Amino acid sequence: MQADNAHILVVDDDARLRELLQKFLSENDFFVFTATDAADARTKLCSLAFDLIVLDLMMPGESGLEFAADLRKNDNDVPILMLTAMGETDDRIKGLEQGADDYLTKPFEPRELLLRINSILKRVSHVEAAGPLSEVNMGEACFNVERSELIVRGEPVKLTTVELGLLKALSENPGTILSREDLIEQTGADAAGRAIDVQVTRLRRKIETNPKVPRYLQTVRGKGYVLMPD
Repeated sequence: MQADNAHILVVDDDARLRELLQKFLSENDFFVFTATDAADARTKLCSLAFDLIVLDLMMPGESGLEFAADLRKNDNDVPILMLTAMGETDDRIKGLEQGADDYLTKPFEPRELLLRINSILKRVSHVEAAGPLSEVNMGEACFNVERSELIVRGEPVKLTTVELGLLKALSENPGTILSREDLIEQTGADAAGRAIDVQVTRLRRKIETNPKVPRYLQTVRGKGYVLMPD
């Protein structure tokens, strides 16, 4: 896969830095998710396969070092770029010993972060792409891909044939932008006018808490739609 298609998880307890990194990396064509701590990161890792983790070393509770060590202990080989305000040699060595692939000291230049991320991704001989999920969680909605079943607040919700095809196509490609043409081909929706947009609007009413401000089924202007599950 191309480096600029990679799925990245930023784990840092600093809200401002998380937002800045998400904005900067998204502008450089990465799919970026964020987590506030190790526990939040584990939840994200259960929902989606990531190509790289940008991990803060010093976090309240479980530190970045402990989190990295636990990932490696459980045979999770996702590449890790560790961030820290500490620049001493011993700290860098500890990070690398716990399984980090590279180390960047705060404060840092965004361009250097980008270069290091691309370097890691190019070094990895096999980058595991984000794969399809058997179950997709979207707030109060849960879609079982294998059973083609949508449950919202504990109750089954009926889907039309096109809505089901649309949700399956998006669920099988989480975090991946699908164009209108892709969705028309996979769902058999009417190709005339903006028919696929109408179907997306109807589906949002069934899975989103606020369909007018969708959190999960998002529009990517000029490109299509993407499903961003929990």
